[in-house]
Amino acid sequence: MSRIRLLPEILASQVAAGEVIERPASVVKELVENSIDAGARKIEVSVRRGGISLMRVVDDGCGMDRDDALLSLERHATSKIRTAADLAAIATLGFRGEALPSIASVSRFRLTTRELEAVAGTEIIVSGGRIETVRDGGEAPGTQIEVRSIFYNLPARRKFLRSENTESRNIEHQLHLQATGHPEIAFVFVRDERVVLQLPAAASLLDRIRDLHGKDLVDRLLNVEELKNNPAKIRIRGLIGQAGVSRQTRTQQLVFVNGRAIESPMLTAALREGYHTALMKGQFPVTFLFLDLDPAAVDVNVHPAKREVRFRDPNSVREAVVDAIRRTLESGRRDWQQQFQRPVAPTFPIPPEHFTPPPIEQRQFTEPAITRVIPSRADGEESHKLPETWPAEEAINVASSSQQFQIIGILNKLYVLMENQDGLVLVDQHAAHERILFEELRRRMEEQGVPSQRLLLAQTFELAPRDAEWVERNAATLQKMGIGIEPFGQNAFKIDSLPTFLDVSDPVTFMRKVIDGLKSASNGSSALRLGEDMIAKTVCRHAVKANDPLRYLEVEKLITDLLQCDLPYCCPHGRPTMIQISHAELEKKFGRKV
Repeated sequence: MSRIRLLPEILASQVAAGEVIERPASVVKELVENSIDAGARKIEVSVRRGGISLMRVVDDGCGMDRDDALLSLERHATSKIRTAADLAAIATLGFRGEALPSIASVSRFRLTTRELEAVAGTEIIVSGGRIETVRDGGEAPGTQIEVRSIFYNLPARRKFLRSENTESRNIEHQLHLQATGHPEIAFVFVRDERVVLQLPAAASLLDRIRDLHGKDLVDRLLNVEELKNNPAKIRIRGLIGQAGVSRQTRTQQLVFVNGRAIESPMLTAALREGYHTALMKGQFPVTFLFLDLDPAAVDVNVHPAKREVRFRDPNSVREAVVDAIRRTLESGRRDWQQQFQRPVAPTFPIPPEHFTPPPIEQRQFTEPAITRVIPSRADGEESHKLPETWPAEEAINVASSSQQFQIIGILNKLYVLMENQDGLVLVDQHAAHERILFEELRRRMEEQGVPSQRLLLAQTFELAPRDAEWVERNAATLQKMGIGIEPFGQNAFKIDSLPTFLDVSDPVTFMRKVIDGLKSASNGSSALRLGEDMIAKTVCRHAVKANDPLRYLEVEKLITDLLQCDLPYCCPHGRPTMIQISHAELEKKFGRKV
């Protein structure tokens, strides 16, 4: 007796629907993508009870004639591709021909559509995958789709739906994604007869982000500078948060590939690397990043819901993203420094008693030598004595033509108070000194290599075959990092030296972390990138602390050196070094402005 049977068409559609349609938000995503592919300039989405009772998507796109409308409800019927060659170069959001029949098989479905020049449109009513009615319709040009009672014929799936509020939030999130990816299209979202979102067509991505997230976030975003003469032929554009702008989740970490919102662990890692030392641990950057590349270079036919993509050359894509993030942060540094290049003349002398602390304690590094705020000789003695007080006439002259800032005083022996053209600036002296020392030590390590010290007892350990092969290929990189490692049998290695500035109690565990970290790093990243966490910990111990008294010349040098850093606005741990309080904020606090 034969045990294998061909599934009925309706049951096969319901099985396929389980891959494409997970929840009401999945329905909205598929329908909105179809509307975008149809050239819609305005899309309106209405839901009731979180989409469980009703979802309606109305667009003003090209519409369909009756034959196409009927054919669109057949599985694997699509206007987006014709041949296998088309599948390798998909330029539309939809292409699989599964969304509409999958949705219709698990709901009470109604489609009305009309082409622009057509006298009458077409109305099709489907219940649980069975077409019940086909007749003329009188709707406006475009397409309107109603989906009622989702999963009414699959009670097991319906039980897995979340609360109405949660499902509504998921739908709204999908609309935020589509609205961000296509700012030229107007979007309206109506929830339970109440307009929740009304976005007019925007002239630019910046305007759309302002409409969605407000002016405060827009003011803290940087425009991604496109790279000219890009050898990888990958266009990267969009907006990213300044250093220090982050979230505790990835909800505002949006990446689009050829207009499609996607999730990619590889791109997530690239963003993290691009923001290296500009993010606090456990935080995620704010990005609205768009990657435009040859459709043949990206495979979107990986996941039924089209959330994931596969790149033909993932390393090139990753390097391009890392480079774009770094260049943008550096451009933000130039704009940020402009705030301190317009001297502000002091209106009254700064009392010298504000700057009469005892001399700062000597801070000295053993290995390697690092540029310090205090000038010193090799014997550890100060090369010259700084004045014990700050003369008023010297303080008044802070805003001379050779200076870029005006120092007002020090608050709580920690925060340097400064004035610039925009208002008041507070500088965390510890975070600022950390950044200065971090970049100096990193630069010396990259130029000269890392000095190492031999272990009292060499350590041996074994690796998996692939890891062992990787270590053999990258032995020179590890040596430059100050790590002495050599083969010690099949898939076994011996460690006999480590960087001098590291305090490592378990060399074998440390080496395994090094190998895992370097394997995940991009090819173009610094060979010493992995050691930066250790560098950050080292400089943290040696940087000036809270309650460390600083004299005028030391503070002046601290600020000057900070402004010359690659990422002056945050310490190596991602904490801000400076906070700007604008004149408008101060006036609002004092009730001068509403």
